[in-house]
Amino acid sequence: MSPAPSSALSLVSRIEQVAAADVGTVTFVAADEHETVGWDVLHAQARAVAARLQAMGVAPGDHVALVGPTSRHLVAAIQGVWLAGAVLVTMPLPMRMASLEQFVAQTRQRVLRSDARMVLLDPELAPFIVPEAGDPPFVGLDVLCGEDGVGADDWRRPADDPDALALLQFTSGSTSEPKGVMLQHRNICHNLDGAWRAASMTAGDTVVSWLPLYHDMGLIGLLCVPMTGGCSLVQGAPQDFLARPLRWFRWLSDFGGTITAGPNFSYALGARALRRAQDPLDLSKVEILLSGAEPVDAEVFRGFLDAAARHGMDPRCAFPAFGMAEICIAGTFPPRMRGLRTDVVDRHALEADQRAVPVEAGAEGAVELAVLGGPVEGLELRVVDVETGAPCAAREVGELHLAGNSLTAGYYRQPEATAELLVDGWLHTGDLAYLLDGELVVCGRIKDVMIVGGRNVYPQDVEKAVGEVDGVRAGNVVAFGVDGRHGAQHVVVVAEARPPSEDGADVGEWSAALVREVVGAVTSSVGVPPKEVVLVEPGTVPKTSSGKLQRSACRAQYAEGSLARLAGSG
Repeated sequence: MSPAPSSALSLVSRIEQVAAADVGTVTFVAADEHETVGWDVLHAQARAVAARLQAMGVAPGDHVALVGPTSRHLVAAIQGVWLAGAVLVTMPLPMRMASLEQFVAQTRQRVLRSDARMVLLDPELAPFIVPEAGDPPFVGLDVLCGEDGVGADDWRRPADDPDALALLQFTSGSTSEPKGVMLQHRNICHNLDGAWRAASMTAGDTVVSWLPLYHDMGLIGLLCVPMTGGCSLVQGAPQDFLARPLRWFRWLSDFGGTITAGPNFSYALGARALRRAQDPLDLSKVEILLSGAEPVDAEVFRGFLDAAARHGMDPRCAFPAFGMAEICIAGTFPPRMRGLRTDVVDRHALEADQRAVPVEAGAEGAVELAVLGGPVEGLELRVVDVETGAPCAAREVGELHLAGNSLTAGYYRQPEATAELLVDGWLHTGDLAYLLDGELVVCGRIKDVMIVGGRNVYPQDVEKAVGEVDGVRAGNVVAFGVDGRHGAQHVVVVAEARPPSEDGADVGEWSAALVREVVGAVTSSVGVPPKEVVLVEPGTVPKTSSGKLQRSACRAQYAEGSLARLAGSG
């Protein structure tokens, strides 16, 4: 067994040590089928992939882009790129096939911006992403992972270099144009150690994941941790979860999963699936149910735990955490099996005075925020005044800064953005937060906050209130501020809605009534009526490839008049 992370600061060495120890397995689940192999077997396949990359001219330090849905071939290619000494460049896939043209254009742009030496492409995507003049060579994953050609014994091991770049991880683009986060081998290894120890992990854990492997939580948090630590992994695909959310919990039940994770929206879908489940499930072994990647909605998380209770899930497994690509992934973790802890504060004091004043749950104007634990080993944090940079006292809201051994070296070929991100050894996250007994509570993003009448109005509060209105598609609402006279801001709400399907229904009357309900819900929730409510067609609110709302993109579409407004809504 492998009881603790290795001291090596090279992903190649850690992968080799797990394979040599013959511990842990990886199970690839596709819909309702599965295949289980040892990490040693996968490593042999990855060595063959690395040998073929080397035979094709890939050398240490070369950038290799990877585009494809989750599969055994994809995981072997991820490991194979590192075994060749190359830099993995992750390429997101679209959440909605309607955005295929945009996805192809963005992928080509990222390939060129990342200076990719080669593109590894899933054959299913080959008809859509066709090489053009000036593009690097495209190689099919089926060819790379096939039986023909050089094999594992032909692999030439590169020298370990902890300072070498291992990953070029593109940010999600939820608040700005995606940027390539540069992560060295030592950064990732340190963060893996911090996550392992903070979560009290052992080789006896079984991680279950459907998260995409082109983002940090799925790639580093749930794939690399078991692949370099020696515990087992059950790896599914996002499309299988989205097509049938109950599969996530069937995998946890069937394979005895102890650790899993998802963003807030997945717990909303999961609660609905569990309430409808007919067959019993065994979720009693789950000890870490991590919620991250987007703001933790305590009400949604609690609703999921209630739905999962009849299947044996212990509510103490709730694990709200904070992470970001610029620190590899893991930022703050709560203790294992502590459960959901929240802080209930006064909305007016939070918005007007930037202070988290505690109030009783259920009090008028109360806001409930999740407590996200303390920094993982190797990181330290501070909260400073946004204007002056002075340290904030406990319960004073400011910008979250991070320092430590897993910080990115910066954004690839973007020195100005890097200079804004890293100042005197501290990473400026852009998150508004406060500290409570040394633990982190996040309020929102600085760029997203709307200043209305001298108050900081948080868009997620508006979006949550609107999402509860009947007729609006929850999770598909964006709120942002637009400038008015004298620098004042007004609130605009963009919401996906589905009009009634009854024959003879007047969409105009229906939409006007819905707008009035939305205005009332926002006014009641945050005390400020929106200047405008725009109803749009289902599936058109811009989101990142990981499902996060793109407020900046939505604001831009509103400004240029290109929102897909609901027909007949005025």
